Amino acid sequence: MSATDEDFDTPILPGGAPSDYERYLNTEELLALQKGPEEWVHRDELLFQVVHQSGELWLKLATSDVEEAARLTEEGDVAEAARHLRRPLRCLRFATDQLDMLEELSPWEYQEIRKVLGHGSGFDSPGWRSLRAALPRLGQAFHARRREAGLSLAELYVQRRDHDALYRLAESLIELDEWCQTWRIRHYRVVARVIGDAVVGTQGTPVEVLGRLVQTVVFPELWEVRNELTARSKAESS
Repeated sequence: MSATDEDFDTPILPGGAPSDYERYLNTEELLALQKGPEEWVHRDELLFQVVHQSGELWLKLATSDVEEAARLTEEGDVAEAARHLRRPLRCLRFATDQLDMLEELSPWEYQEIRKVLGHGSGFDSPGWRSLRAALPRLGQAFHARRREAGLSLAELYVQRRDHDALYRLAESLIELDEWCQTWRIRHYRVVARVIGDAVVGTQGTPVEVLGRLVQTVVFPELWEVRNELTARSKAESS
């Protein structure tokens, strides 16, 4: 059979779904993961589940790419690691931006959904936990390459043109850290807008705790070196 005679409407991948698109992506299983109308306590349960489930997928991808960047850095391929980190940065942007959809929930009607969440809490997000667990390895690999080059953090920034790949990796790390913080801030503001900022969450944690966590960073040394560089510049100018 020639290419022009091939039946492109007949799936060739294994499975029972009517198209290869559906078989490859497991869309039947994927779209069955949300409650159906007969199970809803409120129709916005679908919105709530879609936002959180898709967020878990973006965080899963982000974690995988952070782990790959860590592996590349450990092997000395710093330039490729820095390039690879553009992907988890986009994942975090997407995961953060979609939180806007939760503000479409009516604060009063959301209380009906909240009753069926049990002790479910964003603190239990496997995607967020796995990402947070993967980032320190990446940081350790970066610092190993930096020390191998005989550089302090400050010297890396001062001499960035001589160590461009390592500099770009450092900047990718702090951008990741910044987006993690941005996600925390956005998540806190969404929660405060929907249920209030002086109440207790579904896991017994006061919402104000989320507000305090927005200052959390993964790579404090990369933030602190900015202060060092500013002080150094001021001292050299005086």
